[in-house]
Amino acid sequence: MLLSRPGCHLCEQMAMELLTAYPQLAGQVAEADVDSREDWQRRYGLKIPVLLDTGDGGVVCATVFDSAAVADWVRDRNL
Repeated sequence: MLLSRPGCHLCEQMAMELLTAYPQLAGQVAEADVDSREDWQRRYGLKIPVLLDTGDGGVVCATVFDSAAVADWVRDRNL
């Protein structure tokens, strides 16, 4: 799950980098507005974009695309 905000250039950049590096994730990574849920807004509102692992709820990376963290996540989840 990629938490973002409409019009956020950092969010658009992370989505582009993620899908460029891992095209197999297209259709598997959903985007959601961080402000659509109060708990997300409170927890992640100042850290967007945030890539969350919906399996365990952990943060894969936040603010910028972390290629090493995403590579580890993709490998560990066999994505």
